[in-house]
Amino acid sequence: MTVEFLSEIRDSDITALREKVSRRSYGKYLHRIAIERLRGFENQEISFDFPVTALVGPNGGGKTSILGAAGLIYREVEPRRFFLKSGKYDTSMKNWRVEYEVTDKDLNPRLPVRRTASYTESKWNRNAEERRVVIFGVDRTVPASERKALSKFASGKFEAPFEIDLQQEILREVARILGKEFTDCRRLQMDREGRVSLFAAEDSSGLKYSEFHFGAGEASVIRIVSEMEQAPENSLLLIEEIENGLHPIATRKLVEYLVTIARRKSAQVIFTTHSNDALAPLPSQAIWAAVNGRLLQGKLDVKALRTLVGQVDARAAIFVEDSFAESMTRVVMRYANDLSADGIEVHGMGGWEPAISVHVQHSKNPSVGFPSICILDGDQHDRADAGKGIFAFPGDTAPEVHVISRILDVLDAEASRLALSLQLPTSMQDRVKQVIRKINATIRDRHLFFQQVGDELDYTAAQVVQDAFLAIWAQRFPEEVEYIARGIRQVLENPSWKKSAARRSS
Repeated sequence: MTVEFLSEIRDSDITALREKVSRRSYGKYLHRIAIERLRGFENQEISFDFPVTALVGPNGGGKTSILGAAGLIYREVEPRRFFLKSGKYDTSMKNWRVEYEVTDKDLNPRLPVRRTASYTESKWNRNAEERRVVIFGVDRTVPASERKALSKFASGKFEAPFEIDLQQEILREVARILGKEFTDCRRLQMDREGRVSLFAAEDSSGLKYSEFHFGAGEASVIRIVSEMEQAPENSLLLIEEIENGLHPIATRKLVEYLVTIARRKSAQVIFTTHSNDALAPLPSQAIWAAVNGRLLQGKLDVKALRTLVGQVDARAAIFVEDSFAESMTRVVMRYANDLSADGIEVHGMGGWEPAISVHVQHSKNPSVGFPSICILDGDQHDRADAGKGIFAFPGDTAPEVHVISRILDVLDAEASRLALSLQLPTSMQDRVKQVIRKINATIRDRHLFFQQVGDELDYTAAQVVQDAFLAIWAQRFPEEVEYIARGIRQVLENPSWKKSAARRSS
């Protein structure tokens, strides 16, 4: 049985952090990068609307380029850290140019600061900013036994010249992430500056062991947490492939920790990932995809990304705004006549803007051998364009609000069937009606409607309540099901698409 992951980050914390960014309340913050030209990118922009940003994309898509561009404008980061030149073999670096918008209260307490980095005449030119930047590359998970710099520690009689005890707060945070308690952990250093260091730990059973016997993920987490706890406020943390060496749950817990660091120490974090688990705690505004030289914002998970670049065997892709719209679309395909769901991928994108932009990008990609469709919420009818494969759900509100309203219209007639769909006896139909009407009259956030109804009805799962409402809606309002299905068929049966698909396959 799959257990749903529940984030410990509250929605109120997410909202507060977004507002802090929009109000420009950070002492130092990277708000926007405008790329005129950089590796495979031309005339692209990325905004950091949330202080913890995930970069996703296929291998070679440019995630690390964006990560490097973020660090490039800060004096502490050497350009060669991300952008090395190899003589005549890197002529593509000519005329690279990146513009930045940052907050730096030390330079200007009220207005944003504009900066530029460019590569001309075989060298970087940048009016760099002062800021603490901590970088963790993929080499952080290389086992200690394979790192030449640590060979000095590999001796049966070794004793470090300098030992630094890690604070208990660091050990508590590491324990939360890894699910493993430490009673003691020390940084062993060959010099005072800690240019070469090794960790040694003691677990709750009293067993002592050095980093030579750590798991790769264990050492990585200890280093990340210890660095961030010691970093000054308003620092920037850059991490490549955050999930490396970590269990999926530990990956999510690490991202949650980074969100708390953003709140507690006004830090900013940017990381690359191939893991959906790293995306789970984040809002859609915090996720950007680097695909085919384009930057796309939204909850573009790894499966949706594979669909976008044509790495799945599909008949069509449908991009919608959220998870409820995903469920509603699948119900439509199940109840509509002559419309098979086989081979049709449906992805919620976290809003109408990313849904449209990903659909448009998919449609422009000549290497993808299947069409895409975009279905927006009912309150976005004015953005629908059938000629471009963009449609809207019926009604003039969010789909869940529309479905709830429709079920309330037929509640008396459908109470018995609804009770059965909720896995309850028909004798409880009056109780079902009472609860639904009560929740509808008192609820403030419609997104919590199904959960609250389920809690009142003997803790029935919210998904069961949602599925029951959608099933009754589809059966009672077949004309609305057909309204949505018609748009999907229009794209699937479009002669021009079939013709272009045939050219591609040949």
